[in-house]
Amino acid sequence: MHISEFDYDLPEELIAQMPADKRENSRMLVLNRSERSIEHKHFYDIIDYLGENDLLVLNDTKVLPARLFGNKETGGKIEILLLEANRGDFSQWSCLIKPSKKVKPNTVISISEDLKAIPIKRLEDDGEWLVELKFDGDLFEILHRVGNIPLPPYIERKLQTEEQKQFDIERYQTVYAKDEGSVAAPTAGLHFTQEILQKLQDKGVGIAYVTLNVGLGTFRPVKCDNILEHKMHSETFEISQEAADKINSAIQAGKNIVAVGTTSVRTLETAFNKYGKICACKDHSELFIYPPYKFKVVNKLITNFHLPKSTLLMLVSALAGKDFIFEAYKEAVKQKYRFFSYGDCMFIQ
Repeated sequence: MHISEFDYDLPEELIAQMPADKRENSRMLVLNRSERSIEHKHFYDIIDYLGENDLLVLNDTKVLPARLFGNKETGGKIEILLLEANRGDFSQWSCLIKPSKKVKPNTVISISEDLKAIPIKRLEDDGEWLVELKFDGDLFEILHRVGNIPLPPYIERKLQTEEQKQFDIERYQTVYAKDEGSVAAPTAGLHFTQEILQKLQDKGVGIAYVTLNVGLGTFRPVKCDNILEHKMHSETFEISQEAADKINSAIQAGKNIVAVGTTSVRTLETAFNKYGKICACKDHSELFIYPPYKFKVVNKLITNFHLPKSTLLMLVSALAGKDFIFEAYKEAVKQKYRFFSYGDCMFIQ
């Protein structure tokens, strides 16, 4: 399967730079797979589409202020993106460094008075380094003080004020975010408010939370022409006993499993493929979902609009059918939907 089959034209002005004024006011393209129909709604209409026969599964990971700016002893500016802690004491991390060519092992990069980063060695993965962090005090408190929310590169913040920084800290995070560890938001969840979650529960919709720490696996581009040669970067996930019980009970009762975001999909499908059911576990996912993958758990999906040639676009194409997805994307472009992380969403049922 060739990567060019998952390309599409997107006018640059449709890439959302800011979220909707209110989370729930995002537009929502509703795809009905059985009828092959498309409807134009808003996210607050999701309440009309879900009921007692649905279990919503959300990823409660929390975005870490993982983007750091520092200087070498020579004065050169360096940007570091923390990806994943390699040790339990959080002293070693796999990171992306920019510009990577300007850094050598044992270079001391000063982030703040109480935080320094020392690259130890290049890792096998493209552009990654193993970095040792030297810090005085609680690392996460320091990161919240000196770190920045790692917005995707297509969201431009050239002259970021403190007000804009605080805005992104709030809006590039789900209202139910709990476990810190992601370098990108599970963006399908950005449309939810506590009020909408309560209204869904009042209708009898079940809700379960899983955790997948979003890393390179989710947003790393596919660089090979044949997508079958692409290898997903490993991402950690965790399913509690409570969540496993809820999901298994819903499956046994014949209910729909409604995944919120592709990260929730990959968590559920990985667990089922490995264990034959959803069970309490802490594991890694390297699952690459593309047509004609057969879903074992997920029946419905709430998701944002994804980049051309991305693994996320391949995943939704596997669920709804590639031709139907591209028909829907063409309609979304025509109707000027807003794309990517801060953009509008799609409900596939």
